[in-house]
Amino acid sequence: MKKLMIMALMAGAATTAFAQDAVVKQAKKLVSAGDFEAATQMLAPALTSSETLDKAAAWNLQTDIYYQQYSQQADAAIKSMVPGAKEKADSALMYRSAIKALEAAVETDKYDQMPDEKGKVKVKYQKANQDRMKMLSVPLVQGGQYYYNKQNNDEAIHLWKAYVNMRETSLFKNLPETEFPKEPFYNDILYYCAFLSYQMKNYEDAVVYAKKLIEADPSKAGDANDILLFSKKDLMKTAEDSLDYVNTVKELHKANPEEERYFNLLMEFYTRSNNQKALAEWADEEIALNAQNKMAWALKGEVQMNNREWDAAVESYKKAIELDDEFIQCIFNAGVCLNSKAIELKDKLADKNTGGLTKVNADKVKEILNQALPFLERAKELDPDREKVKWAYPLYQIYYSLGDKAKSDEMEALVNAQ
Repeated sequence: MKKLMIMALMAGAATTAFAQDAVVKQAKKLVSAGDFEAATQMLAPALTSSETLDKAAAWNLQTDIYYQQYSQQADAAIKSMVPGAKEKADSALMYRSAIKALEAAVETDKYDQMPDEKGKVKVKYQKANQDRMKMLSVPLVQGGQYYYNKQNNDEAIHLWKAYVNMRETSLFKNLPETEFPKEPFYNDILYYCAFLSYQMKNYEDAVVYAKKLIEADPSKAGDANDILLFSKKDLMKTAEDSLDYVNTVKELHKANPEEERYFNLLMEFYTRSNNQKALAEWADEEIALNAQNKMAWALKGEVQMNNREWDAAVESYKKAIELDDEFIQCIFNAGVCLNSKAIELKDKLADKNTGGLTKVNADKVKEILNQALPFLERAKELDPDREKVKWAYPLYQIYYSLGDKAKSDEMEALVNAQ
C-alpha cells in the first residue's frame, strides 16, 4: 500500500510538471499567432513554478515574446517615417518591450548555465541572446531619453542603468569587448545615471555610478567627484559614514590641492562637527601640506583662541596676516586675543581687597594693551562700517584702560548707537 501511495504522489508531481511545460507550449502557439499579451499571461505561472522542468526554455520564450514585440514596434517606427505613412509605433510599448526582453534574457542565462541532473552544463540560448540583446543597447539609451523628456525619471533611469550594466551581466561578462564594444556615448549615460540617481536621492546608486564614471573617463572626474562627494555627504548618518566622507574629500584634496572646493568642504565638515580637537589636528595637517594656506592658520588660531591660548592664537593669526595683510577676521581676532590676555592678567594681578594695580603691574597690562591696539585700529581702518567685525567695544576697552578719554568716549558713543 505504501509503495502504491508513493507511486501515486510521484505520478501527481509528474502530471503537474508536465502541465507547466504544456503551458510553455501553449504560450509558444500564441506567440506564433502574434498574440503577445495572451502569451505572456499564459506563460507567467511557468516562469516561477518549481514544477517547470525547463526554466531556461520558459524564460527564453519570455525573451522571444518581448523581443518580437519590440521588433514589431521598431519596424512600425521606421515605416512611420515615410512621408504619408499611416502606420504609427507605440514608443512606450517599444521601449518597455526592449528592457523586458533584456531582463528576460539575463534570467534565461541564469537557468541556462545551471547543471542538469547529471551535473553537466549545456548552454543552449546564450549565443543567440547575446546577438540580439546587443542590438538593444542603443534603443535602451533612446528609451531612457524618451522617458526623461516626459519627466518620468523612474523609467528613464531604469533603461539607462540597464544599458550601462548589461555588459556586467552573466549574459555578456565573458564576451570580449571587441565583440561588444561600448558606444561613444557610454560614458555620457554613466554620468546621467550618477546625476539622476543623486537628483532622485538614491545616493547609494549615485556613488556607484560616479565611481564607475571616474574610472571610465578621467576627463569627467570633476563632475563625477562632485556627485560622489555630495552623495556621501547626504548619506552621513553614522560615525563610519562621516569618516568615509571626510577621507574621500581628503584624498581628492591631496590629489588636487589647487581645487579650493575640497578644502572648503573639509573646513565646513570640521567647523560644523564642533570637535575642536579634530579641527586642530586637521589644521595642522593642512599647514604641513601647505604652509602658505592662510585659512589653515586662521582655523588653528581659532581653536587656540577658543581654548584661551592667547599667545599661541596670536602667533597663528600673525602667520595668516603675513600671507594676507587685509585678512580682517584674523587681524581683529589677534587684537581681541591680546585684549583678553590683558584683562586676564589684570584680574590676576589686582589687589584682592582694593582691586587696584601697582604701577609695575599696571605697566605690564598696558604693554599687552599696546600690542593689541594696532590690530584693532587696523580692523577699524579696513572695516569702518563694522560690517565684518565689531571692533568698537574692544577698542573702547583698550582706550579706556590706556586713559585715552577722547577716543574711549568716541568708541562708547559708537557702542551705544548700535
